[in-house]
Amino acid sequence: MSTLKNLTQSVIEGNVEQVKDQVRSLIAGGVNPVEIVNQGLIAGMNVVGARFKAGDMYVPEVLMCARSMGAGLELVKPLIAEKDVQNKGKVVIGTVKADLHDIGKNLVSMMMQSGGLEVIDIGIDVSPEKFIEAVREHKPDVVGMSALLTTTMPAMKDTIELLEEEGLRDKVKVIVGGAPVSQEFATSIGADGYAPDAATATDLCKEYIGA
Repeated sequence: MSTLKNLTQSVIEGNVEQVKDQVRSLIAGGVNPVEIVNQGLIAGMNVVGARFKAGDMYVPEVLMCARSMGAGLELVKPLIAEKDVQNKGKVVIGTVKADLHDIGKNLVSMMMQSGGLEVIDIGIDVSPEKFIEAVREHKPDVVGMSALLTTTMPAMKDTIELLEEEGLRDKVKVIVGGAPVSQEFATSIGADGYAPDAATATDLCKEYIGA
């Protein structure tokens, strides 16, 4: 019989098939689906997040762990009513215009979801206008922007300016990240925060939302 501890360990190891088997076994054993998520899957990703932040794990490993958590989540989701899942806030996330990189963004998205945040991932090559549309439609607490190319960084500034023009800037917190982005740059364009990695991005969002 699988236990929640075994499941946590499988997530930390990034073993997708094992996670699926254990989740199925726990469901069959009558374990509360919310416990499977919180004490099994998310508990594993919390360890992964801490190790990643400390430099003990690297992006490819973390992606495997996040993938394994996601696979387990897919099996449990249909059994959980929305009301049972503690939603700590909503984040719209995307890679800015003309930038097609998504590994970092996907990692942030997965880490935020494992932290109990609802994430609306609007993809790559996202124009300022598309960010505005998403803010209007989803009314998030935080907007997260990612850039991996120095040449696409100005799109972050354009998006913040458009949020101001549209009267939406005071309704959301804006965080930025990506390899070429720095705290200085974030401050210069008027972003609320800068995250050097996925774990920090998640912590920042929770801080802003008060979760």
